[in-house]
Amino acid sequence: MKLFLKGTRCDTPKCGFERRENAPGMHQYRRGKLTDYGVHLREKQKVKHYYGILERQFRRYFTEAQRSKGNTGATLMSLLERRLDNVVHRLGFGQSRAQARQLVCHGHITVNGRRVDVPSYLLKPGDVVRVKNRTKSLQAVQANLSENQRQLPDFLTLSEGPLPEGCLTRLPEEFDVSIPVQTQLIVELCSK
Repeated sequence: MKLFLKGTRCDTPKCGFERRENAPGMHQYRRGKLTDYGVHLREKQKVKHYYGILERQFRRYFTEAQRSKGNTGATLMSLLERRLDNVVHRLGFGQSRAQARQLVCHGHITVNGRRVDVPSYLLKPGDVVRVKNRTKSLQAVQANLSENQRQLPDFLTLSEGPLPEGCLTRLPEEFDVSIPVQTQLIVELCSK
């Protein structure tokens, strides 16, 4: 599955996704059917790579989702969507999640007027994400905003002006997730 990890470069034909019928090499017949564990693990790895998090972070999010009320899978995806680096990417301030993470780490982003340089910072409804009022910060973000006009999800609002800013209006739901993922498979794997 194509995860669009390289920003707008993934839209070009060079970044195409093609799957061979057989495995590469001389012994092509050895690729077997994926086991149930393999299917579950692949789904979890897809989510981890998409959001750019490591195993320990993923486990922490999963235990937090388990402790909360409601559907564990939906809560897990809501937590991942509320990360600051993900919100910066979904607002269009960064071309990819990696670039959005770098913008946050280098101090180009403020939350509610305070500088936040932690990409895993969890936003709450009503938090305002703004670009810092510096020329380097504004140049980087405005170039990304003009280059790619991305579809904004319902839980975010964007106001473009001299200082681009966005707001998290509500908690993300299951249908707000940008990749097709079967959260039940992840919950089954991590609950073992």
